[in-house]
Amino acid sequence: MEQINCNAKPILRWAGGKTWLLKDIHNYLPKKFNNYYEPFIGGGSVYIHLNSTNRIQNKAFLSDQNSDLINAYNVIKNEPNSLIELLKEFKNEKDFYYYLRGQNFTNNIQQAAQFIFLNRTSFNGIYRVNLKGEYNVPFGFKTYKTLFDFDNLIKLSQMFQNTFFNSCDFENILEDIKKNDLVFLDPPYTVAHENNGFIKYNQKIFAWEDQIRLAAFIEKLKSKKAFYIMTNAAHNNIDNLFQDIGKKHKLKRFSVVGGKGAKREEISEYIFTNCII
Repeated sequence: MEQINCNAKPILRWAGGKTWLLKDIHNYLPKKFNNYYEPFIGGGSVYIHLNSTNRIQNKAFLSDQNSDLINAYNVIKNEPNSLIELLKEFKNEKDFYYYLRGQNFTNNIQQAAQFIFLNRTSFNGIYRVNLKGEYNVPFGFKTYKTLFDFDNLIKLSQMFQNTFFNSCDFENILEDIKKNDLVFLDPPYTVAHENNGFIKYNQKIFAWEDQIRLAAFIEKLKSKKAFYIMTNAAHNNIDNLFQDIGKKHKLKRFSVVGGKGAKREEISEYIFTNCII
């Protein structure tokens, strides 16, 4: 099934996004693969890049445990014009932000518009909820010449027509994956780069026990003769857990660390893969 090449860009800001990897990702791809799977889709930068560069020729199956995120993608796919009409009414203002943040919508399109707006205007694009499941990220005080790129949203909707979204745990997709399918894995990082600390917030959504489950999941991918590429923090614990699953590469990148007066800091990332490179 031919995918639509429309050179779209991600619409969401996402902590831990992989925009930095796009210039190198083609070095780790198999020459040819069947369907594409990505069970930690987040902001979708890798999928959108691969689709826009015609590397995804068949179907794409994208999933995430974040049901609000998956709903937003499904609405972009199926109801882009209705979504745009709602987003046109939103204002990048503090009072409106907190008003909208406090709403509890039951309509899918309204929920998607709320999610996209809060992601765009919140502090650092973080997704965080309290113990009641309520989104509690503060207003970001960001200024934009244009709040939303509606042309890009339409391009994404066109791209998504051969793409299927599901909200689920990563293990739930295993049964559908077949020989020569490609699985890109970008789990939330459990440990901080090159030190012994754990990332406190990510422990709530992806704990060390989940990393262990992920290692077992990758072994099952190998037994199916599927391709996989996984990114993870460059850390001794990660090295020890995943050292036998495939070829390891270490990439250095710059990251902006801190808030006001932030500085660029060079950090390392691991890529594990069984693709022939």
